[in-house]
Amino acid sequence: MIVGREQECNLLQDIWNSDQAALIALYGRRRVGKTHLIRNLFGKEKHYIEITGSKDGALADQLHNFIDGFSECFAPGFELKPPTSWRKAFTMLTQKFGEISPNERITLFLDELPWLATPKSRLLQNLDYFWNRHWSKLRNLRVIVCGSAASWMLDKLINAKGGLYNRVTQTLLLKPFTLLQAEKFLQYLKVNYTRKQILDLYMITGGIPFYLNQVKRSKSVVQNINDLCFRQDGLLYGEFTRLFASLFKESDHHFEIVKTLAAKPQGMSANELSQKLKLTFGGRFSKKLSELEVTGFIKKFVPLGKKQRDSYYQLIDEYSLFYLNWIYPFAVRNESPPDDNYWHIQIETPKYNSWAGASFEKICFKHATQIKAALGLSGIPAKIGSWQLRSKKGDLKFGAQIDLVFDRNDGVITLCDVKYSHKTFSLDKTTAVNVANKIKVFEESYPTKKQITMALITTIGIKKTIWFEELITQTVLLDDLFR
Repeated sequence: MIVGREQECNLLQDIWNSDQAALIALYGRRRVGKTHLIRNLFGKEKHYIEITGSKDGALADQLHNFIDGFSECFAPGFELKPPTSWRKAFTMLTQKFGEISPNERITLFLDELPWLATPKSRLLQNLDYFWNRHWSKLRNLRVIVCGSAASWMLDKLINAKGGLYNRVTQTLLLKPFTLLQAEKFLQYLKVNYTRKQILDLYMITGGIPFYLNQVKRSKSVVQNINDLCFRQDGLLYGEFTRLFASLFKESDHHFEIVKTLAAKPQGMSANELSQKLKLTFGGRFSKKLSELEVTGFIKKFVPLGKKQRDSYYQLIDEYSLFYLNWIYPFAVRNESPPDDNYWHIQIETPKYNSWAGASFEKICFKHATQIKAALGLSGIPAKIGSWQLRSKKGDLKFGAQIDLVFDRNDGVITLCDVKYSHKTFSLDKTTAVNVANKIKVFEESYPTKKQITMALITTIGIKKTIWFEELITQTVLLDDLFR
């Protein structure tokens, strides 16, 4: 059963049903469900060959993996001798392809291609040759190459200027689930949480299907988080180290970048980052930022009203933000919290409120399309972004940050203030003064003559007060993010 991937399934099925050879590049972060998607779509087909790379395996190991996948399809029950090179391996495949009727589809799935393509193995050169010379002529052949190391897939294959340049039929980035997809997946698992509970789980798992699949339906969200995150045998206790080691070379540097960004939820410029980390701002540092960005851990953005040189980087991966705030202090000492009900205690603390607020803001930004629809703006073109003004030392002007901004082309700018809450949110006088200040600073600093309106995004509901009636023109609730 494939849940929450309707668009991807339809796209792949259309390619499968076409009468042309296809080379498909599928990528996305580890645990997001790439292998599950392909296996469940095509794994039961008669001519399905799956070859999976081994992390840090030598060429001989990868060629053993090849012969295992080859034998399973073409010689089940027989032990074949592995080829000595990828050229010979692909020659074996080409010979078998020629024995299959043109009316029968063939799927070749090269899973974790970055691991298969060991240094000096010449896998990519041979893939280039065999695709261009032989396989692209086979109308019944579908070759799917897949990898978790997104930067490798982009640099070495999708955007490479070699023989496969512009030969990839379809590029497909498999993203984490949205809130709605996560809800459908949990319902499929017969986990019947409320939407607020799903949000609380999403703020930790980030919509990664494999993580959601670990949830025990007999336990509450808080109990599941305690088990997964704060026990040394819990999946998410040690997952962060494994995740980074599988995706990046010199992953210590990538870790330091996200650790630094975790302490600055509003984001930092590349110069600020390099100075904080005492790293030289240049090609290698920029490459690491790019790798983290294409893998979905960080986001590069230009605040509305600023120029490209004013771009910032922000940690947007929910699991990483949670890990660095809550699990890392214990994991670095190889310890567990002293209390078995640790998470239940933490959800009543100011630290929790600060983290949850930052995480909910990022989730809202990822669901900006749903929020735009809830505001009745679906048919109105708009620039979507965030905005901030940092007050400098000695400056009398207050700084301000707007979590989400819709700069519309109908003469209106809608500012959105995001408030995470366990209960019905009440806009009190203190919060009202803060919101009014944001509007004032924005009006004075943002170059526009458009009308400014303020919307409030929150979780459970809103208790209307005199300050609410004065400042807020529209509201968006958690249910709207599940559209």
